Amino acid sequence: MHGLVRSLLFCSLAAASSSLGYVIPYTYSRELASRQTSDPKMVFAHLIVGITGNRASAADYDDDMKRAKALGIDAFALNIGNEQPEVQLGFAYDSAAANGMKAFISFDCNFFPPGQEGQIGALISQFAAKPAQLTVANGKPFVSTFIGDNLNVDAIRGAAGRDIFFVPNFHPGQGDFGKIDGAFNFQGWPSNGRNKAPSDGQLVTVNDGDQTFLSNLAGKSYMAPVSPWFSTHFGGEVPFSKNWVFPSELLIYQRWLEVLALKPSFAEIVTWNDYGESHYIGPLSSKHTDDGASKWANDMPHNGWADLSKPFIAAYKAGADKPDTFIDEEKIIYWYRITPKGLDCDATDTTMGAGNNATGDFFNGHPNGFDTLSDDVFVVSLLKTPGTVTVNSGGTLYTFDAPAGASAFQAPFKVGTQAFALNRDGAEVMSAVSLKAIQDTCPCGIYNFNSYVGTVPEGPRDDLQADGLTNFKNGLSSQVACDAQPSLPATPPPTAAPTVTSSVAAAPTSPPI
Repeated sequence: MHGLVRSLLFCSLAAASSSLGYVIPYTYSRELASRQTSDPKMVFAHLIVGITGNRASAADYDDDMKRAKALGIDAFALNIGNEQPEVQLGFAYDSAAANGMKAFISFDCNFFPPGQEGQIGALISQFAAKPAQLTVANGKPFVSTFIGDNLNVDAIRGAAGRDIFFVPNFHPGQGDFGKIDGAFNFQGWPSNGRNKAPSDGQLVTVNDGDQTFLSNLAGKSYMAPVSPWFSTHFGGEVPFSKNWVFPSELLIYQRWLEVLALKPSFAEIVTWNDYGESHYIGPLSSKHTDDGASKWANDMPHNGWADLSKPFIAAYKAGADKPDTFIDEEKIIYWYRITPKGLDCDATDTTMGAGNNATGDFFNGHPNGFDTLSDDVFVVSLLKTPGTVTVNSGGTLYTFDAPAGASAFQAPFKVGTQAFALNRDGAEVMSAVSLKAIQDTCPCGIYNFNSYVGTVPEGPRDDLQADGLTNFKNGLSSQVACDAQPSLPATPPPTAAPTVTSSVAAAPTSPPI
């Protein structure tokens, strides 16, 4: 889990609204015509090694490798701290080799500050010759970081004892762009430019970040971020207290379209397994220890965001501007928060006491930025032919005309059961009722601003395992009865008969050329 996220950036959105539902047009900036044309295009996923210390062999990484490869992901960026990561790196590299995947080290420079360049170089040297090491540019080992602007790049290269392809998370105007081969922009969410949600009319966008990085890189490789969500809610029960959100909502759909338009050298999904910041697309069942995030990750699968990404990954790697011809399975992906944003949980929430606010990221009660969010259901359809998508949110029925290809919709949610369907010519093609209802009570007594993600057809059940639940009750109020175990029902709750309906037209799915 990252202890610091810098001024996070986002692409601008626009929405055409009806009285009840919204279609999501794509807002295009012609600045994105500045495309990178290096070949081949590659997609990575950021994997936090700091919570995988309970893995006992390379086989414990196999499921992650197989899932990522099936999505079209080329390599895992293995985010490491400096507490003897060699064992887990060895397991990950060996699993990658056995499963036809690649890997590279992404040094978390909260733990590798300036002065530790020798240790960084030694780790690069130790793993650079592994069969699964990602190499580019005629065999150079690929290396990245999270932050690290003040690192001595020459010292790292010298300690590595070999030429490397260094693409760190240096920031324009801070890191030395003259010493690197490319740069990674980790900043994948909307912000006010000061590491918090947009406020006081201040909005810094991912589009802004793309252009700033490209300008400073002057033709060098750019690694663009793709992230689905951001919410974190740690209180005084941990030393890294932090409690804020960014308004992500339909971010992953919008951002993939942006990446297709931009065509950067590389794209990195942020993240595969950072449950603590709620932007994981990998499974809850992926073997990991619990840093306390299970309080909001339990019963909140995100596998649908991985499904959504698959045709976009294929389109990006093919140089296409939209994912339509790469949809090999029709699917509806939906997501939503499970409580209204205004719900008052102060009486029992974990953050109401004192917390460590050394970073300025801790707030009592509602997470900072909560008021920038929408109480909406978000839907993306991946269709081979046109159809009608319906959403029954707590008894209010929304109807959307969905064209072939990828389309996005949103509508205000209602407390109760959430049901979704695809119809053609008056006949239902597929449907599903979510296992997670929207509630007007505080889940386990806390503010939970994570997202529940589901699909139609419904995917396999995905539960946290025992190791991922060990700190579930750490910080929970004694007034709340909440068990440290998965609790989604075996069958969906009953669906309310619709009492209100609304019909909305289709949304465009790609930027104008």
